[in-house]
Amino acid sequence: MSPTRTRRLAWGLVVLAVAMKLGGYIVPLAAGALELRVGDVFTLSITIAFAVLGALVASRHPRNAIGWIFLGVAVSTGFAGLGHGLVVNALETDSHPGGFIGATAAYADTSWVPFILVPASVLLLLFPTGRLPSRRWRPVAWCAYGGIFGALVTGFLNPTGGDFPTARNPLGVDGPAIDALTALSFLLLAVGMIGSAISLVVRFRRAGGVERQQIKWLSAAGALVAVVIPIMFTVYDDVGATVADMTMMTAVLTLPTAAGIAMLRYRLYDIDVVVNRALVYGALTATLAGAYLGSVLLLQLILSGATSNSSLAVAVSTLAVAALFQPARRRIQGGVDRRFYRRKYDATRTLDRFVAQLRDEVDLDALGGELRGVVHETMQPAHVSLWLRTPAP
Repeated sequence: MSPTRTRRLAWGLVVLAVAMKLGGYIVPLAAGALELRVGDVFTLSITIAFAVLGALVASRHPRNAIGWIFLGVAVSTGFAGLGHGLVVNALETDSHPGGFIGATAAYADTSWVPFILVPASVLLLLFPTGRLPSRRWRPVAWCAYGGIFGALVTGFLNPTGGDFPTARNPLGVDGPAIDALTALSFLLLAVGMIGSAISLVVRFRRAGGVERQQIKWLSAAGALVAVVIPIMFTVYDDVGATVADMTMMTAVLTLPTAAGIAMLRYRLYDIDVVVNRALVYGALTATLAGAYLGSVLLLQLILSGATSNSSLAVAVSTLAVAALFQPARRRIQGGVDRRFYRRKYDATRTLDRFVAQLRDEVDLDALGGELRGVVHETMQPAHVSLWLRTPAP
C-alpha cells in the first residue's frame, strides 16, 4: 500500500472511531434516553488518545504493529459506544426487542475486553518495535491472545445482556463449560498481562541511551496496569462496578499518555516534528479563536451605546487577531519547545547567547574557547578541535 493510502486509512479509522463513539450518544438522544455517565468521559478519552497516537505511528511506520494496535483499540471503543447506544434506543422504544438487539447487548456488555485487555497485554508485549523481544516470549503472547479470545467468547455467550437484563441473547449458552472457560480465560489473561509487563521491563533493562528513556514511561504505566486490572477483577463485586471500571480505565489511559510522552520528549517513531506542529498550531488556533470571540463580544458590549452595527467590532477584532498571530505563535512555540523539546530549546538559547557575545568579543583565543564550548554543549561531540588558517604574510 502506498504511503498516501496508508495515511488516508489511518486517519480514516480515526474519523470512524470518533464518529461511532459520538453516534453512541446521538442515537439514544433520538429516543430521549440519553444518560451520560462518568465512564463515558473515560471511554471517549480512550478513543481519542489511542486513535490520534495510532494514526501518527501507522501513517509513518505502517509495518510497525503498534500503530494499528492503537487504532484497533480506538475503533473497538467506538464500536462499543455505538452498540450501547443502539441497545438503549431499542429498549426505550420496544420493551421486547428482537434477537439482533439481544446479541448487540451481549457485545456491548463484553466490549470492554478489546480496549482494556489488548492495551494491558499485547501492546506492552510488542512495544515499541511491534515485535516480540525474542521467541522465548511466544508462550506469553499465546496466553494473552487465548485469554482475550476466551473473554470475548464467554461474554458474547452470556444468555442475558448483562447491563441489559431484558434483552435476551439468542446465542446465549449457560452451563459448567462456560464457567470453566471463564476461569481458564482469567488465568491466561493474568499470565499474559503480567508476562507482558515483565517483557517491557526486560526491554528497558537491556536498552541503553535514548531507547531506555523511550521505554521507561510505558514500563511504569505497564507495571501499574498489570497490578491494577487483576486486582480489580478479583474485588469487582466488593468495590462495585463503577469504582472497578473507573479504576481500570484510568490505568489504561496511562498507556497512551506514557507513549505520547515518549514520542514527544524522546522522539520515538520520529514523529516529534509532526506532533510539534500539531501542538503549536492547535494551541495557536484555540488561542486566536478565543481572542477573536472574546474581543468581538467585548467590543460589541462597549460600542452598543454608540452604534448597533457590529461590523466595526468584527473588523477591529480581525485586525487585532492578525497582529497577535506572530507573537502568539512565537510564545507558544517557545512553550512547547521548553516543555517537550528541552534539548533543542537549550541549544537555541546557547546559540543566541554566543551570537550576542560575538558582537563584543575581540580576543581571538577567548572567542575560540567560547566556540568550542558552544559546539560541545549543543552537539555533544566526542571531540572538538578548532583550526584557524594563518593569514598569508
